[in-house]
Amino acid sequence: MTDTLALAGQRVAVIGGSSGIGFAVVQRALAEGAEVVIGSSGPEKVKAAVARSGGASGRVADVTDEASLAAFFAATGRIDHLVFTAGDWGASHASGPLSQLDIAAARDGTNVRFWGALATIKHSLPHISEAGSITLTDGLLARRPRKGAALASAFTGAVEHLVTALALDLAPIRVNSVCPGLTLTEAMSQFPAEMIDQMTAAQPVPRAGKAEELAQPYLYLMKSTYTTGQVIVVDGGASIA
Repeated sequence: MTDTLALAGQRVAVIGGSSGIGFAVVQRALAEGAEVVIGSSGPEKVKAAVARSGGASGRVADVTDEASLAAFFAATGRIDHLVFTAGDWGASHASGPLSQLDIAAARDGTNVRFWGALATIKHSLPHISEAGSITLTDGLLARRPRKGAALASAFTGAVEHLVTALALDLAPIRVNSVCPGLTLTEAMSQFPAEMIDQMTAAQPVPRAGKAEELAQPYLYLMKSTYTTGQVIVVDGGASIA
């Protein structure tokens, strides 16, 4: 009898899996015996991630291009789980005073994290197992807005609402999300350690998270066959501090 709580022998596609939390998910899924396919926006990113993954395969998957996504899933074939961790770290235009907001530029801020996620799910559906899962990624601003980041908060909150709606629409495929707090990924390397310490000092767990720690809830959501429509917050307690 197949153990539905194990990933051994299952196929996992990780979109955004070439770095950060996504790559940590790739490594953890491989360690549990899954077959993993990395999707990322550029061929060099894919090649480098596959080389250091120790067992994954990979293909280009540009989440802003539906033709690219269609080609990715057609070439990948059947999958049991889809994980979406792609993020646009250049979307700083989503922050700042509303009176100075460039609406046209701000629209671009949804291209990866919201519309990209939706397009990825759309093109995965002909290939994903009905007993499988989709796990998205939002952000702490959805739970703890800050001054000057109203639009960014709305973007991340929209992903959480998408999760609950799609859990109904796509059933029996399970749809969930992970809401990470501040995490030590490549994107955070530009910030001084002192700044990160200040940002996390008031948390019950007073430090930034590690990518491998953030990978764990994704693994749980893939394996937890009775969990859907949920968001797991993994933030060191920042949302309650």
